[in-house]
Amino acid sequence: MKKTFSFDYLKYQSLIELSKEEYKLVMKAKEACGSSYAPYSNYRVGAAALLESGEIITGSNQESEVFPAGVCAERSLLYYYQSHNIGDSIRVIAIASKPDEKECYPCGICRQVIIDTEKRQGLPIKIIMTGADSATVIPSAKYLMPFIFEL
Repeated sequence: MKKTFSFDYLKYQSLIELSKEEYKLVMKAKEACGSSYAPYSNYRVGAAALLESGEIITGSNQESEVFPAGVCAERSLLYYYQSHNIGDSIRVIAIASKPDEKECYPCGICRQVIIDTEKRQGLPIKIIMTGADSATVIPSAKYLMPFIFEL
């Protein structure tokens, strides 16, 4: 039996096409790149989440000499959220990087953790993946990875 997986997403050629709320969140993610510790890859990633309450929290990637002890920006953000803001659902996550020529997409581990968070809160999390002046927006983390791991 053949099955098909497809979904709709939004593609913006300029960040100013985003809503004011989304644009502000993207700027917070870009700002979070400044707290990144990436002396080995020189690839700084920032993530920002808009919570249901309106609060914005951020995270950044942190590398370690002892590979793979570092953590990506998305997981840094989500682990902070899970220990400090549980009950205040995440509505949107924006991801940015420096250098930012290309759009920044989450790695496989981060995709799974974002999906786990979405399942835990029982509400979709919109994901905004940005580059220098472009963005791809998906309505739910479940579209990041169609075949998720589940116990």
